[in-house]
Amino acid sequence: MVDQLRLENVSLAPKLFAQEAVDGSTRVPFLLKEISFTVQPGDRLALVGASGSGKTLLLRLLNRLQEPTRGKLYWEGRPYSQIAPVQLRHQIVLVLQESKLLGMNVQEALSYPLRLRHLPERVIQQRLQDWLERLEIPKAWLDRNELQLSVGQRQWIALARALILQPKVLLLDEPTSALDLGRSYQIVRVLQELATTQMVTVLMANHQLEVAEAFCDRLLHLSAGQLVQNAEATTVNWKDLRDRLLELQTKQAEEWED
Repeated sequence: MVDQLRLENVSLAPKLFAQEAVDGSTRVPFLLKEISFTVQPGDRLALVGASGSGKTLLLRLLNRLQEPTRGKLYWEGRPYSQIAPVQLRHQIVLVLQESKLLGMNVQEALSYPLRLRHLPERVIQQRLQDWLERLEIPKAWLDRNELQLSVGQRQWIALARALILQPKVLLLDEPTSALDLGRSYQIVRVLQELATTQMVTVLMANHQLEVAEAFCDRLLHLSAGQLVQNAEATTVNWKDLRDRLLELQTKQAEEWED
């Protein structure tokens, strides 16, 4: 079976050091280094790590917002380099932590990506209605603009906008950071259902380990740009992981204050 996604020894260096990285210099401060893993349809992966570990960079590479300095990425057996970015993003959708409505109200923002794909109006309205109901988005939100929404509400709308596109792979960067636990677990249930019934693959970067644990069937742990753990969720010592990340977070805070 062909892997849905495959990364082979993927490294990313700052642009300033890109040529040195290609030439093989050992002095290059890589942001991501020698990352390899595979993904199958319907996988639910939690991407965890301390701030600055490279979680967002990895998601951006998977969506081709950035290109690797070394290594290769494959989509359904084809090298990324052979696929137009727009074509790839029709299948692999990234939801950034700070998503914008681009001057639109909620209803316009949800419909706009479907109109770009020239879908019939009846299809657009049906998908819109389906996801408004599934995510329990109040109709009162539809006429609101970005400034009339809280950070959590904007995150909720950004997720809805991605799900309406019916992607094969959903990349989520801290989608629950501004949500209460009730809403966070609602997202978990929706994503688990999509993975199980429609084989939608989800990679979620999340610093809330209780949400990550409830969501994933596999854990990817990044530390200083390296993949230090790729494990089935049932084999992970979540308490130990939580303690290690908390210790590192405390150390980073102390260094910042110094």
